Amino acid sequence: MPLPVLPPVQRAFRAIALTVVPEAVRLSDRGWEELERLVEHRLTTQPAKTRRQVRLFIRVLQWLPLLRFGRTFTGLDAARRIRVLEAVGDAPVLLLRRGVWGLRVLVQLGYYTQPHVAAEIGYLADPRGWEARR
Repeated sequence: MPLPVLPPVQRAFRAIALTVVPEAVRLSDRGWEELERLVEHRLTTQPAKTRRQVRLFIRVLQWLPLLRFGRTFTGLDAARRIRVLEAVGDAPVLLLRRGVWGLRVLVQLGYYTQPHVAAEIGYLADPRGWEARR
């Protein structure tokens, strides 16, 4: 089993998650654990290099705002966090844009695939596909 990605960057990851999906503020401790478990599970399918890059990118996002705002990502208010992610997501460097996109996808996977969240938003997909409608 590969080493987990998120524990060393958990605080920054959660701040990123709250920026991507503001509704995550309603998650209980168990909901956060499930979100992180789902993200970690997805990352286990990736090469070790990719997992290290994800962790490094979260660290970069944590410290990058110091240059502009004099605070880390976790020290920013919600509006500035959004500005940081938008700026990095619109950067001319493709790798940075992909990093933001990838983190957004991971956060959304971890949040929206939780059964209570899916039920809350009325998501009725079923693994049986159209057979479930009969």
